[in-house]
Amino acid sequence: MFLNTKSNQDEVSNVRFVNGVVRFNNVKLNVHCFETDGVLIDTGSQTLAKEFKSFFAQADVDQVVITHAHEDHTGGANYLQTEHHLPIFMNEMSIEECAKRADYPFYRQFFWGRRRPFEAQPIGDTFRSRNANWTVIATPGHAQDHLSFLNKETGQLFSGDLYVHPKTKVILREESIPTIITSIEKTLSYDFGEMFCCHAGYVKDGRMALQKKLAYLEELQEKTVALRKEGYEVREIHARLFPKKYPITYFSFGEWNSIHIIRSIVKEEKK
Repeated sequence: MFLNTKSNQDEVSNVRFVNGVVRFNNVKLNVHCFETDGVLIDTGSQTLAKEFKSFFAQADVDQVVITHAHEDHTGGANYLQTEHHLPIFMNEMSIEECAKRADYPFYRQFFWGRRRPFEAQPIGDTFRSRNANWTVIATPGHAQDHLSFLNKETGQLFSGDLYVHPKTKVILREESIPTIITSIEKTLSYDFGEMFCCHAGYVKDGRMALQKKLAYLEELQEKTVALRKEGYEVREIHARLFPKKYPITYFSFGEWNSIHIIRSIVKEEKK
């Protein structure tokens, strides 16, 4: 089994970024890292380490900040710490986990590699880069430790995996749509324009993009609740709202699945 990797680098609005792609047969996944004002945001995956080395070597940074502990965001952290001696900051709740050997399903190790242990420090509610103050926004839902970073001087939002796609079709088993809705609402209360998403990349009108995603998720939640009140079970609602099957559901053995969207909404309604 051969995994193909490639990457490309670009710059927009004083933000350098690298986009790495991993491909196996007809399955393609990607992830971005961003550099601005002496800060590196996320580190890519272990499988993209060679692809990202030139980007890291050219980066003029003092610190690394991590949006969340998933392996496609932390896979290069050990390299940056040992080879470039950079301090790493992230949500305190994941520091202990990241200091240990990574443990996650085989298919994720196949595509993203096994994240090596690294030492991190708590990021707090704010941080300072060379010329800007940043707000750290707790945005759980995709992951419990998920953070977004707002450059208060430029109004640029670095959203991790909060956005990804305007119309979410599959989520991880542990994700929560109601929690994501709350996180988007919270983020929209801040003043920002451009958005840098770790998978979608540069989004010029980030506010509008997040508003559209919020509207989609709220409508999905309303439909699910309405069908549930009519007496439909979770699998019946799933079949009605998501009749299409996605390849990621099969190769992840169900860890990524549309049905988790429905289950997370129904679970919240029961509270």
